[in-house]
Amino acid sequence: MRFTITPHTLPAVTLVSLLWVAGPTPLQAEPYFEDGFLGLTQKELHAKLGMPQAVRDRKSALRVFTYYPITDWEKYFSKLVSPENGEDVYTFKRDGVDVRYSFSYTVDPNDQNEDRPLYVRLVDIEFSSPVPISEVPSLVPEFRPSTDPASPAFRSNIWILLFKGPPSPAARFIVKEKEKEQLDWTLAYQLFSLQGLPDRLTPKATIDRLEISAQSLQLVKQRQRHTHEAILNPYSPEFAQQAAAPAPPAKKIPVPKYEE
Repeated sequence: MRFTITPHTLPAVTLVSLLWVAGPTPLQAEPYFEDGFLGLTQKELHAKLGMPQAVRDRKSALRVFTYYPITDWEKYFSKLVSPENGEDVYTFKRDGVDVRYSFSYTVDPNDQNEDRPLYVRLVDIEFSSPVPISEVPSLVPEFRPSTDPASPAFRSNIWILLFKGPPSPAARFIVKEKEKEQLDWTLAYQLFSLQGLPDRLTPKATIDRLEISAQSLQLVKQRQRHTHEAILNPYSPEFAQQAAAPAPPAKKIPVPKYEE
């Protein structure tokens, strides 16, 4: 079953979120980051976007999901699993591309109430067909990457990881990493390509999925430097100029000459 709403139904990002202070009781404050989603309660998210069209439940460690209409989830399936296992799903049509948002939640482990609130910890955004990285900002309004060439950026053969803005101490609440209190957590955009990224990255390289989350630049530099290759920010003007330059010609393998 496919659910579609018009692109104009996505409200503008509002600066509403939660900032955790000493003790388990949250107070209304500034958002963790500029994305406007991370740290919202589920009720605040529903007030911003309306009720989701569906809820999905992850069936394994892999990306295998079962989708339920929201009415079926609320009446039956939500009672069979922990509420935070359900991800709210919204689908938008933008520039001819179906853009599907899925919101993952976490809870306060110190809150033992049966109806404890859920908090957005990750936004998973999927595209119905691969899109060039240059077009992602127009398809996802919440995705506003830095244009500074020095902005931290990394890549592997299947993803690009971008950091933006200052760390937020409050964001530790939505992070599951061990020893998270010893690290700073910053807004991060991670773009994934199912088919793999080309060795020579250009704005035309395509991706299938975008994640908005809180990640640690310290963690990348200290413990993940062998898997995260530092690159020039792909949304900077300098990268566009570099990408436009012709690739150096491949060196020919010398062919030995033999006497006849």
